[in-house]
Amino acid sequence: QALEEQYSPSRWSPRLGRDTVVQAHLAAVAAGTQRARAGAETSLHVPYGDGEGEKLDIYFPTDPSGTFPVLVYIHGGYWQCLSKDESGFAAPPLVSRGVAVVAVGYDIAPKGHMDAMVLQVRRSLAFLVERYSGIRGIYLCGHSAGAHLAAMVLSTDWTEYGVAPDIKGAVLVSGVYNLEPILHTYVNDALNMSREVAQRNSPMLRVTPAAPALAACEVLVAVAQHDSPEFRRQSQEYGQALRAAGWSVSMLDLAGVDHFDIIEKLSEDNYVLTQVGEELLSSL
Repeated sequence: QALEEQYSPSRWSPRLGRDTVVQAHLAAVAAGTQRARAGAETSLHVPYGDGEGEKLDIYFPTDPSGTFPVLVYIHGGYWQCLSKDESGFAAPPLVSRGVAVVAVGYDIAPKGHMDAMVLQVRRSLAFLVERYSGIRGIYLCGHSAGAHLAAMVLSTDWTEYGVAPDIKGAVLVSGVYNLEPILHTYVNDALNMSREVAQRNSPMLRVTPAAPALAACEVLVAVAQHDSPEFRRQSQEYGQALRAAGWSVSMLDLAGVDHFDIIEKLSEDNYVLTQVGEELLSSL
């Protein structure tokens, strides 16, 4: 019961009730994405594989002057809801500054299983690098389950893919980095993970020294004041483990936000996380 509480982010928001905060989140990201699509040049539903969910939404920079950095956004939803279709809300502040934003689709549970989701996200990056020669550095950004998937990308052996994406940084927001506690909660009803699958796909258990190609990769581990103690612990421990392995890591504990509005506010120019992201990207 205690674990159920800890891994139910909607129970920890002081803003709104449990059901209301989730509905408000869905409405906020959907509305933000509609605005982004209205204001940017886009390529929607670009297939990076043959699977139904294997598609990307690409928001091109206002002035794509030959080469441009890319922010790859991986949505949350506990690996079983949301999609790329509500994941363009962070685009407006970035495309206006010459950054492309890519929202990644993947097959969520119960259709998708954990090994497949991790593989899909990795393949989506390989596809981007092969397809768009103008990319000048990639930043990953993932929220909640998406932060987990982004963290798994950091542990990828790219020799298997025949490409080496130039990953300059990762912004991991309110993520889960050890899946084993999830096994004992309602979240695993749809995922149906075994202990072996959970261990194999836990970034915390996959931390290795940064490969030479990732030596300059800046990792930002962000967590909300009103995330549960367990979410906060996971972020702290994963950030520390990366740092101990020689990665360049910053930790950001954001006051006054919960598990949901910590990411919704990325659509705002003056939000601290937007500004941190823009600073990282401007270094390119």
